[in-house]
Amino acid sequence: MSHDLKIGEIREQYVTEEVIWQHLNNFYYRSAVSTSYKYVFFKSLLENLYNVDDDLSLSYDQIFYSFTTIYWNLVIHHDLEQSPNKNKPARAQTILKKYAKEQGIPSDWQFDQLADSLQLKITNEVKRDCKQNVIGAFYGDTAGIFYEFDIKRAHFRFNPAVYQFMKKYQRILINLTNYHLVKYLEKVNEATNTISLLSKIEIISKRSSLESFYKVLTQFEQNRCFYCNQDLSTSRRKTHVDHFIPWSFVQTDNLWNLVLACSDCNTKKSDKITTRTFLESMLERNESLISVVGETNDFYTYEEKKLVDLYDYSIMNGYTVLWEPRMVYE
Repeated sequence: MSHDLKIGEIREQYVTEEVIWQHLNNFYYRSAVSTSYKYVFFKSLLENLYNVDDDLSLSYDQIFYSFTTIYWNLVIHHDLEQSPNKNKPARAQTILKKYAKEQGIPSDWQFDQLADSLQLKITNEVKRDCKQNVIGAFYGDTAGIFYEFDIKRAHFRFNPAVYQFMKKYQRILINLTNYHLVKYLEKVNEATNTISLLSKIEIISKRSSLESFYKVLTQFEQNRCFYCNQDLSTSRRKTHVDHFIPWSFVQTDNLWNLVLACSDCNTKKSDKITTRTFLESMLERNESLISVVGETNDFYTYEEKKLVDLYDYSIMNGYTVLWEPRMVYE
């Protein structure tokens, strides 16, 4: 059985888009699903597409932090069952409920509201107990063409052809995975409404607050709007932290993709991509910012090319309305 695999090699290096779609269709429509693991795992991979290193490798910590965040917000925050067998719940669900009960954590708390040390402790336990079943099972459902892995060495590397495919069709894959996760959860949680569930799933990875980023950006950007250069020092209420590439596409919070924005620019930009002039400004901003904060976790795998790719692929994925502020303040 593939979920028992400890090592998996990439079986085909050179695969066409047609072949990749065939295996994804098998995953979505024909694979056996006893818990929500595989959907959540694939969502975790999609969220980390731009966190890979030069070799297209991801750390298990990156994968399972996303995995645990999604699971926490499904199980604790939204109180959704993840397995049809109430007497044998998903192992991740059991772990999270144990911590929520022991720590007396309110059900309305999202994962990022927990103390960093507790987030790490929970993530490590979920990773330890779930990694083999999750990674091997998805590997088997996709015929071993998506990635290679080694459980003992904590190794995970994308097939380059599949990686390019996932970037090209990222928005479609996110929507497809959300849809199938919702249909599964609707069946397991019998009385749940599909539309209500979908609205929860679409923002399941979103942070409760970007306040920690606000503090860093305020110090660096002198409290000015990245887009219109308006002075923001007079009103915290009108100062927002904005995802330069919309969160709906990137589905993660990286300092290299966050800027300070006035409420007017943030509202009008909304879910749009800026004109390319602002991409050039963003690249310059990041070059300066990394010299201040260093290659911490916020910039550990950052490269200019990644941000340019993210910008270009977002347009390829349908973000074609380009936005810029009406005027620039001197």
